[in-house]
Amino acid sequence: MSDEPPTPPASLPTEIVDALDEATAEHLRDAARYAEALAEHREREGRVEADANSGEVAERPDDRPDDIPAKATVTIKEINDNRYYYWQWREGEKIRSQYKGPVNPDE
Repeated sequence: MSDEPPTPPASLPTEIVDALDEATAEHLRDAARYAEALAEHREREGRVEADANSGEVAERPDDRPDDIPAKATVTIKEINDNRYYYWQWREGEKIRSQYKGPVNPDE
């Protein structure tokens, strides 16, 4: 590992780079977890919207409850360092989620 600080991506806005440069190590780790979760959320929104616009209806998995729409997908959310499966789908402008179970069944 180098003694020099990493070079920020050129695509990152200056105000974000400046804020990160002033942050503590703990805040940087928190920001990294938040940024990863936010990126996953935005990608998931895009997939849900693309699926809704495609007009295709996926097959209904055997474990899908009756109150979960056919267009729902399974996503993973991390809460307090634990990972959980959730059903997720779009209703109008809102994205809806319903708990499915832990990623690791021993949890």
